[in-house]
Amino acid sequence: MTRASLDKQPHEVASMFDDVAANYDLTNDVLSLGQDRRWRKEVAKAVDARPAERVLDLAAGTGTSSLPFTRTGAYVVPCDFSLGMLREGKKRHPWLPLTAGDATRLPFRDDSFDAVTISFGLRNVQDTDQALRELHRVTKPGGRVVICEFSHPTWAPFRTVYEEYLMRALPPVARAVSSNPDAYVYLAESIRSWPEQADLAGMLQKAGWSKVAWRNLSGGIVALHRGTKSQ
Repeated sequence: MTRASLDKQPHEVASMFDDVAANYDLTNDVLSLGQDRRWRKEVAKAVDARPAERVLDLAAGTGTSSLPFTRTGAYVVPCDFSLGMLREGKKRHPWLPLTAGDATRLPFRDDSFDAVTISFGLRNVQDTDQALRELHRVTKPGGRVVICEFSHPTWAPFRTVYEEYLMRALPPVARAVSSNPDAYVYLAESIRSWPEQADLAGMLQKAGWSKVAWRNLSGGIVALHRGTKSQ
């Protein structure tokens, strides 16, 4: 079993997700106490996919996150660099155009998508700035980005309790439900080391996105960042 380190070597991260692919969606549901379903509904609302639009769902894993977009009539491309995740997704959703791709070198032409989104995957990319530039490159002028990522609770007492849960309670729960519990130790560490909400907004602006804003979910456990590509 693979446990990635915080320098996020791509082969380590991809292998780690290959190991947890079969039970990944179930494990996330248990560890988030079911909150991940609510978060994904908020992503779908923010993306606001419309019929005939092209949507890139990056770090799509098994394709579960792409399903709400398909229901709107949009053409969705689920993309991930874990072949294990994509294989599992193909078993469950054989009709989805699951695509292998690295966030820092996306296999798509410039100005290809009306909307791009990534949920709970950006912090696993080795070069976050490059990934944000790549998302900008493949988005059409006037198009939009939505990023849903674990973040930092804004109320100090709750933040302390939450970080204790991440480092103490999460690993034993992961051992009970995951095929690779060490992977969730890495995930907890990666959440703690992730930039604050305002810092990520600054990174989006630096990558070329305009009208950048964010909204906290579940008290800041998760943040929803949005931006637009200028015409």
